[in-house]
Amino acid sequence: MPKHILIATDGSPLSTGALEKALDFAHDIGAETTVLTVMEPLQVFTVNPSGMETAYAEYDKTNNLVADETLKKAREAAEKRSVPCKGLKITHTDPASAIIEVAEKAGCDMIAMASHGRSGFKAFMLGSVAMRVLANSKTPVLIYR
Repeated sequence: MPKHILIATDGSPLSTGALEKALDFAHDIGAETTVLTVMEPLQVFTVNPSGMETAYAEYDKTNNLVADETLKKAREAAEKRSVPCKGLKITHTDPASAIIEVAEKAGCDMIAMASHGRSGFKAFMLGSVAMRVLANSKTPVLIYR
């Protein structure tokens, strides 16, 4: 049984539901958790960058506030279940790679996350963080839908 579960969340309702199920699972098996939210940096390509500093600063500020609130709610949910929980937010251009890297560095023996359930052409065109984590992680992955 896993002893340390990395739970990836973006704060969306689907992701929050998966977080709660993963915390219930962690409680049932006596595992500790690390909850991760990955903040993607603003990437704007423009030939006229003047004034972009303000946009970047505002984006970063809002991104951090949302991540902090997501982690606060995750810690509260873990506390209700008496599950040991660390919160972690990082900035990375590729959330799937970030999830895999953090799981390895933190010594997690399972990754839990939500899948948005895209299929067919949408999945092919938009990709899926969950699909890329599944395809590239050496750590077992539990997907909630």
